[in-house]
Amino acid sequence: MRNRDISFWLFLAPVILSLSLVIMIPFLYGFVYSFTNWNGINATEFLGFKNYINLFKDAEFRASIWFTTKFAIVSVILLNFLGLGLALLVTQRMRTSNFMRTIFFMPNLIGGLILGFIWQFIFISVFGSIGELLGIEALTGWLSTTATGFWGLVILTSWQMAGYIMVIYIAYLENIPKDLLEAAEIDGASSFQKFKNIIFPLVAPAFTVSMFLTLSNSFQIYDQNLSLTNGGPYNSTQMVAMSIVKTAFTENKMAYAQSQAVIFFIIVAAVAVTNVYYNKKREVDM
Repeated sequence: MRNRDISFWLFLAPVILSLSLVIMIPFLYGFVYSFTNWNGINATEFLGFKNYINLFKDAEFRASIWFTTKFAIVSVILLNFLGLGLALLVTQRMRTSNFMRTIFFMPNLIGGLILGFIWQFIFISVFGSIGELLGIEALTGWLSTTATGFWGLVILTSWQMAGYIMVIYIAYLENIPKDLLEAAEIDGASSFQKFKNIIFPLVAPAFTVSMFLTLSNSFQIYDQNLSLTNGGPYNSTQMVAMSIVKTAFTENKMAYAQSQAVIFFIIVAAVAVTNVYYNKKREVDM
């Protein structure tokens, strides 16, 4: 760092300034405000850990954390499975490979709010009509229960992000040396053996990146949750991000919402760092 010339710091200065003004300074202010009775305008009293103590007694917030955690686990597994599966499919020698890549990636270009309303129509109108026609009660009132609302959010998120994760896996799959695969075929290796012993170890870095992205996205999801279920029924499908926004702007408890955000940040950061550390270590072992 000492050998860097002045031009390096001049180019880096706008980025550092923007990062500080938009992220670091607001984060530090928010952390301080979480120990006060801040109402969005000013703080008149220092409360210490009172907001955090009340936070752990809040059954609704604990329920939102548990719901978000379950959603993140299922979504991460499903997204990486679908992403890798689609990547393996479109990297085969087919005439329609480029067309299929475009089709699979397109849902990622649609905004979360719009996606939520689209799938709300599908779950309520389309699923409801099919359920009534075929006499399948499970398809009617799809978003009216906690269980079906949960799977509705999982389906929506998987449909939106699977193509994006597919692109990451494609980048690594196409860099696998063809000689290795040809040598394995000559030695009589089956498709499963090639995948297990050659393909999967070589795409391990893609798995690390995809796990990080899907985990962070699953924990921070808000707009899809808002437009699809709006946290219903009775806040049973309310994720942490929605709980924070509701506490801050509906109940006007800014400091309390900020304490929720701090705890949420710690949870997401801990999960993300642990995930990256474990997967990086696993890459070295392989």
